Amino acid sequence: MEALEPDLLKTFLAFVDSGSLARAASSVGRSPSAVTAQMQRLEEIVGEPLLAPQGRGRGLTPAGEDLVGHARRILAVHREAWLALKGARAAGRVAIGTTQDFADSGLPDLLRAFAASHPRVRIELRVGRSAELAQALQAGSLDIAIVMRQTAAPDEVGVLREPMIWLCSRKGLASRQEELPLALLDPYCGFREAALAALDAAGRNYRIAAGSASLAGLRTAVNAGVALTLRTARFAHSGIVEAPRELGLPQVPMAEFAIRLRAGADTPAGDLATLLGGNLALAGSLG
Repeated sequence: MEALEPDLLKTFLAFVDSGSLARAASSVGRSPSAVTAQMQRLEEIVGEPLLAPQGRGRGLTPAGEDLVGHARRILAVHREAWLALKGARAAGRVAIGTTQDFADSGLPDLLRAFAASHPRVRIELRVGRSAELAQALQAGSLDIAIVMRQTAAPDEVGVLREPMIWLCSRKGLASRQEELPLALLDPYCGFREAALAALDAAGRNYRIAAGSASLAGLRTAVNAGVALTLRTARFAHSGIVEAPRELGLPQVPMAEFAIRLRAGADTPAGDLATLLGGNLALAGSLG
């Protein structure tokens, strides 16, 4: 019996959670042809088709649906075993900073797994905006930072790619206007720049109806129906949903986040960074 390789299962779940092979390829950092080859290899091991044509894309076969639960459990056990071996004698502290996107979705489960396997390691968590977290990492007050990526950095140990999507209140906008009302974080923000660039390129009229220095303020404005915003699907909960197609909003690029590890960080920080690099894209991910 051939083994179900973790890398193949991670790519399979990236497809399941993102809904397309192209987005899965971006998520796992491989080319679309490499992802297709991985799925073919996984089908050879399983002995049945896992994906089938569905509309313009591909969907799961019954065998593929059955594999989803097994894949998640296999990867969870694989992660727990790795953590247990790495954390048995580890001690010290790890200071990690993250944007709110991952503090709400993905990071809590992984921190729980890390804490269970590294009981003597103290975790210090800071939630903030990418610019301030990058500065704290540079200053040495953080060991790990999960930040929006502008350019490649030498201290990156992982890169996450997720689709940007337009989001609004589940109840819709409070009022329809000729100018599209936007809720955006104060500068500098990668999502803000992407939203404005896309709308300018499309020739769409808009106005900034709500501004905020925090994601909490942004969420309040969007939930109230004051405006719509641009984030990833991690922001889509608590009454916030993807904006309807009837609004005719322009296409936007993928969002990139970097997991950065401070040079000279202690071993426990390296262990946590490795855990995040291999699992954060799938933890609390798109769906």
